[in-house]
Amino acid sequence: MSQELVAWVGFIIFVVVVLAVDLGVLNRKAHVVSIREALTFTAGLAVLALGFNALVYVMYENHWLGLGNHVDKLDGMRNDGRLAAVKFFTGYIIEISLSADNVFVMAMIFQYLRVPPQYQHRVLFWGILGALIMRGTMILLGATLIARYHWILYLFGAFLVFTAIRMLVQKDTGEDVGDSAVIRWVRRFFPVTPTYHGQQFAILQDGRRVLTPLAVALVLVETTDLVFAVDSIPAIFAITTDPFIVFTSNVFAILGLRSLYFALAGAMEKFRYLKVSLAAILGLVGVKMLVADLLKEYIGPSFNFYLLGMVALILVIGALASVVAARREAGNDRGVLTD
Repeated sequence: MSQELVAWVGFIIFVVVVLAVDLGVLNRKAHVVSIREALTFTAGLAVLALGFNALVYVMYENHWLGLGNHVDKLDGMRNDGRLAAVKFFTGYIIEISLSADNVFVMAMIFQYLRVPPQYQHRVLFWGILGALIMRGTMILLGATLIARYHWILYLFGAFLVFTAIRMLVQKDTGEDVGDSAVIRWVRRFFPVTPTYHGQQFAILQDGRRVLTPLAVALVLVETTDLVFAVDSIPAIFAITTDPFIVFTSNVFAILGLRSLYFALAGAMEKFRYLKVSLAAILGLVGVKMLVADLLKEYIGPSFNFYLLGMVALILVIGALASVVAARREAGNDRGVLTD
């Protein structure tokens, strides 16, 4: 266990360095993050994730620091380099996909609270830092429970299938962020200034500490991630119960969420079939979790590769359908104008 702890500590140090470079070097001064800057940072994080994926292969193949020595509760096999790499990449893709839905809510929060664009990065930075701690705690708790009670896997699978069905049948109510119970709770128990004070989350006013609207935005972002984590954590456990793979793939997805927001926030309405794609992915991994024993018996470890291919196919079909629908709608609009 002490060897595995070294791997965990090493990865956490790596994450701290990435965050320090982000806040202390790349974003030392508050500024509006351009789409080009966001795409560059997103691509950089994707390259880091792929590089780490290769490292996962080497570490598990050679059992460095004790990784890969334990049986995966989901499929009853030890993760060699090939299996570990596929599971990490599949988990990363699924978590990135589920995080995209979070972008909608973040955009609504910033729009309602009128967060100045130059301070949005600061909110997302500290919000995602808190998300790392929350999700890390949830993952360790989930891994501990699964190690003791195998039946929890079936509970997770049923929950994911239920969530997928709910996403398909539930209509958007258009609920105003201002009606959020979180905002009412914050304003009830903490004094909040009516205006922003630069990038400060709190200021001294009349001898007492009061929050700024930026702090309210931070609390909402943290709460939103907690809600989304309830879906995403069981989804990653549908891929593997190895806590190191679960945590690292989740962290890379969360790190990419911030830059993903600045790259996609203005164009998310064009991805009209995103929710359908996410529902299909959740349903797929939920069913996979429920019938994992049958898949292991009749297909063997290859079902992990099939799952990765099916997830990629669902995302591609959803993206292409969205592009076709957007172009068709644009063509109809031009036809109406010419008439």
